[in-house]
Amino acid sequence: MNDRQLEEEIIEKGLIAPRITLEDIENSIVAEAYYIFPDTTVTICLLTLRNGFNVMGESACASPENFDKGGGRKVALTNAKSKIWALEGYLLKEKLSKGTL
Repeated sequence: MNDRQLEEEIIEKGLIAPRITLEDIENSIVAEAYYIFPDTTVTICLLTLRNGFNVMGESACASPENFDKGGGRKVALTNAKSKIWALEGYLLKEKLSKGTL
């Protein structure tokens, strides 16, 4: 199940308490950059968030013969976004615990 399918399922179930949405994650990103280390299969994705904080995701392919630049970027981006989910979740919980939401 991908993020969009999960989001649809949450909406269908009527789960309306404060939460982080896929749209929140997407809107938090203002820039993305990629770097592939020379002579490797290691790809780094650097996301810049709207507050200036940077989050990195990475990917690496065990067999160089299977390395695909586009695939490496997708995996690195997914890994970077998963870190944003955790950060945004923490921030939401902090607001809820203080009653500031």
